[in-house]
Amino acid sequence: MSANPHGISLGEATRVWARVAALSFGGPAGQIAVMHRILVDEKRWISEERFLHALNYCMLLPGPEAQQLAIYIGWLLHKTKGGLIAGILFVLPGFAAIMVLSWLYALLGNVAAVAALFFGLKAAVLAIVLEAVRRIGSRALRNNVMRAIAAAAFVGIFFLSVPFPAIVLAAGLIGYAGNRAGWRAFAGSGGGHGPSGAGPAAHETALGEHVPDHARPNLGWSLRISAALLILWLAPVAALFALLGPDNVFSRIALFFSQMAVVTFGGAYAVLAYVAQEAVEKFGWLRPGEMLDGLGMAETTPGPLIMVTQFVGFMGAFRQATGLNPLLAGTLGGLLTTWVTFVPCFLWIFLGAPFVERLRGNKALSAALATVTAAIVGVILNLALWFALHSLFRETRHAAAGPLAVDLPVLASVNWPALVLTAAALVAMFRFKVGALPVLGACALVGVGYWFLLGR
Repeated sequence: MSANPHGISLGEATRVWARVAALSFGGPAGQIAVMHRILVDEKRWISEERFLHALNYCMLLPGPEAQQLAIYIGWLLHKTKGGLIAGILFVLPGFAAIMVLSWLYALLGNVAAVAALFFGLKAAVLAIVLEAVRRIGSRALRNNVMRAIAAAAFVGIFFLSVPFPAIVLAAGLIGYAGNRAGWRAFAGSGGGHGPSGAGPAAHETALGEHVPDHARPNLGWSLRISAALLILWLAPVAALFALLGPDNVFSRIALFFSQMAVVTFGGAYAVLAYVAQEAVEKFGWLRPGEMLDGLGMAETTPGPLIMVTQFVGFMGAFRQATGLNPLLAGTLGGLLTTWVTFVPCFLWIFLGAPFVERLRGNKALSAALATVTAAIVGVILNLALWFALHSLFRETRHAAAGPLAVDLPVLASVNWPALVLTAAALVAMFRFKVGALPVLGACALVGVGYWFLLGR
């Protein structure tokens, strides 16, 4: 018999979290839907209202919201140990898969079969990103004010290069202030990409409305656990700077992805354009178009899409580390990237969750969340266009007029096979509602077939 009031043993929870991890395909929407189906509908461990409250908090945080939601619920059920188990298991399958694929990519990246595979995957990934814009937008842009916020966010990041954190902060403040002022456009909750539909009532669930002792705010515990996680996160970064210097590739990887861990609001889609641009243009870790290859890996493996950063860190260390075997350097780069990307996720949850449990039903917080989500629709549209420019055209040119600056396609450089395959993927997803995994598989097969039949 479990010692927990809700009667759920840690062993049973561990098995369920392993099952969630194994099924966590399809990006944040699919992962959240899997957790909702298993934890709310099937197991009845947590109510719909409590699930969405936890999701709302996680969406306001930097980092992958689905993994942070798993940490939150794991912590809510079984304290710190439960949160650690849920969060680590959520990442582990994807980490192992991306590492193996990174090895293969590094060793065989110029071989025709691998190039053909990723040619097809790029078309599917672009369709998936555009479908994400439609899916999130259909829920978040529920009135003209939210649509205007999404449009302003797109203009700000695409044409004016406004920093993403500034867009998130401004949207949150607008939503909070609008709700407090009683403006109708900011009334109620909603937004995001959580599940919909009625779930079991709180009193019918194992957790019920009971607030476990460890879920009550405790400043001493929060400070202790935060200090431990800060040391685990930042001590390796400081050690690398001290031992290797700031210009070493491992120091740069540690610092860059530590910074990303603080500003990756809205999940992977919202920040990947910036990561790709920096990795290609500033650091030289990737060649143009390779970010789409990495995103294709992340889309076809379980776990958060932000795992694509592991591929970026791997390739950066593989190509730039000196004095080490390239594969060993790449492996260490991938490990380092994963560490500094995901350790902060545990920090945000363990530091804030006890206090957030007191905020269930806060309408102003829900309004801020909904407005941030509307802005993120515009940011994801920026990502979709950036991907389209680099996958459908072989050349782009930079154009600027006053404060406006944008990369434009060179129309004569259009990649017709990529355009046709992308159009087919869009029709499959939008018209026939085919899922992401079948589209990815079909595009990969078509890419391989096209490459070998035509020798391209």
